[in-house]
Amino acid sequence: MLTLENILAAKYRFWEVVKNTPLEYSERLSKKYQAEIYLKREDLQKVRSYKIRGAYNLISSLSKEEQKKWVVCASAWNHAQGFALSCSELGISWVVYMPVTTPEQKVYKTKQFWGKYIEVKLIWDTFDQALKAAKEYEAKNGSTFVHPFDDERTIVGQATLGLEIFEWLPEVDMIVAPIWGGWVISGVITTRNILEKNTEIIWVEPEGAASMKRSLELRENTTLEKIETFVDGAAVARVGEMPFRLCRDNNIEVITAPENRICSTILEFLREDGIVLEPAGALESDGLKTLWERLKWKKVVVIVSGGNLDFERLPEIKERSLRYEGKKRYYLVKFPQRPWALKSFLEFLGPDDDIARFEYMKKSNRNTAPVLIGIEALGKDNFLTIEHNMQENGFSFENITDNDMYFNLLV
Repeated sequence: MLTLENILAAKYRFWEVVKNTPLEYSERLSKKYQAEIYLKREDLQKVRSYKIRGAYNLISSLSKEEQKKWVVCASAWNHAQGFALSCSELGISWVVYMPVTTPEQKVYKTKQFWGKYIEVKLIWDTFDQALKAAKEYEAKNGSTFVHPFDDERTIVGQATLGLEIFEWLPEVDMIVAPIWGGWVISGVITTRNILEKNTEIIWVEPEGAASMKRSLELRENTTLEKIETFVDGAAVARVGEMPFRLCRDNNIEVITAPENRICSTILEFLREDGIVLEPAGALESDGLKTLWERLKWKKVVVIVSGGNLDFERLPEIKERSLRYEGKKRYYLVKFPQRPWALKSFLEFLGPDDDIARFEYMKKSNRNTAPVLIGIEALGKDNFLTIEHNMQENGFSFENITDNDMYFNLLV
């Protein structure tokens, strides 16, 4: 099915529903990396991601008999919305399984695409668990399962994205794409090969869920025992079999992006460009920070893949960003229970340092008591001075900023 004719047929099939999104020149990123950086703005789709492409192509290609039955999918991200909108446009009944941990924004948006009959089932904690439940539903009810990335019809739909890139910019040197299970990069690889281009393709995964990177290292598709789910749209323990084979056979390079650095990238786009990106939507743009030495003078396309940000996550995103940039630390400090102790501590801070959090409760019949203190500063040198001052003045402390157990419990 991976032919130019089928890719063109997919574009014709969904042209009224799926936008031919713009390829925008980014002056900010181009100047930063001394390159020509273009953003493929898939966040401008109706469901704010490219996933409508694969879902619509698969569902619209079902037979009339298959369409009469419920269709089912599993999703922890934007596939659910592309799936729901496709079913609504085609008048098909559907059910979707999503992890309980899916951000409320994505659950809410999925429910907005009402079809004749719908059902949203929240189950377990990860996409892989939701996938298992959805497959069980398929087997029990004879429904059609709409796979988010391991189906040729899905990949053909995503290949239309690659076709649009090469139509706008025929001589692009590099395309930076997200993982999301492997479907979009599979489509881009397919289009590149069909058009016989020499474009380098880079795959970006979150550092805490680098399932493709691990699989390519072992030369076999491998399931990670544990993943970090913060980049919810790209946190999969196991990528699709077809995407794995395509990446292995085409020697695709995979890089990883630290979750906390991705948070800084989200805030940069919001502050500098007015573009709202979710963690998985900023993933590939963040990859430029790893690739910066290789970008000079090149024409680079970055797929901006998702704009479904739950704004209730912004405080956490800011915290993670400050931690990554070394501008915020949390300490447990053993405070002496005497008058003017706090005043003495404040003298340890410089003119640019600020207390962002202070929690203390006086303990009776004790000489000291623990205090939780969050401090914002300009950088590492400021914190080294603060810590030196605490040590010199007998304030015992522990830096818990990078201790996830303490940090998640207390902050």
